Amino acid sequence: MISTLHSIGKISLKMNQVTLTKLVIEVSRHWLLAQLVVSCSAAFGQAPAISRGQEILLPFKQQLMQSLQEGLQESPVAALDICRIKAPEIASLVSSNGIRVGRSSHKLRNQANLAPAWVNPVIQDYLDTPDDRSPRIVTLDDGSNGYIEAIILQPLCTVCHGENISQPVLDVLAEYYPGDQATGFAVGELRGVFWAVFPAE
Repeated sequence: MISTLHSIGKISLKMNQVTLTKLVIEVSRHWLLAQLVVSCSAAFGQAPAISRGQEILLPFKQQLMQSLQEGLQESPVAALDICRIKAPEIASLVSSNGIRVGRSSHKLRNQANLAPAWVNPVIQDYLDTPDDRSPRIVTLDDGSNGYIEAIILQPLCTVCHGENISQPVLDVLAEYYPGDQATGFAVGELRGVFWAVFPAE
């Protein structure tokens, strides 16, 4: 009789363990599903703001790239002058009606491009998670939107930011930017970010 009760107890315990395991799996499945729904909802909700940020930055990026290409056709030193003088002018032209745009980096060349405080955590996140360089939206304290997108180093950029920079370019960098940190990059690495601030709709 005692042996039979002991066997029944073992079976009951085993069934309880199986039931508990199934319960944990089921709860975990529902939790993961809920997290997925929340993530998808957040991404969907941010889509219009991301599209707006991309739209705002596009003229800045296009004009800057065109100017840099024109400068490089003359010489890398001319391109440096364009980056130093023309880029702030283009950013100023694009910035109006509550909109501001800019560039920054974790390795600055020009201290005038120091990132707003809200941009720095995103730069760090891009560095920590190199597989996810997707654009980001940050809701700022005043309710406006902050938009950030990664700048990935392209072959064109190695002339002034790469690992093998010519001596004339190094001389000009030393003159213009004595504290320059923006060299030694390889193609495909995170060079920095474009950012924009615009009113929420």
